[in-house]
Amino acid sequence: MRYTAARTYRAVSWLTTRLQEGLDDARRRPDRGDISTTTVIIWVAAVTGAVLIAGTIAVVIAKYDGKLSGL
Repeated sequence: MRYTAARTYRAVSWLTTRLQEGLDDARRRPDRGDISTTTVIIWVAAVTGAVLIAGTIAVVIAKYDGKLSGL
């Protein structure tokens, strides 16, 4: 039981230290290169567009599959 408690203590201590270092770093350098909202919007739009195009192609192929087999 002591071994588990010691491991848990070390893990919690490491996590607490790591969190504190991250918060200190954020205070020192407020602009750390985080992804901007605009970038996220552009990526979501690009992925949505790609899914729509792929879905449209899949629907057209499924609809005209028999007619396209001779091409």
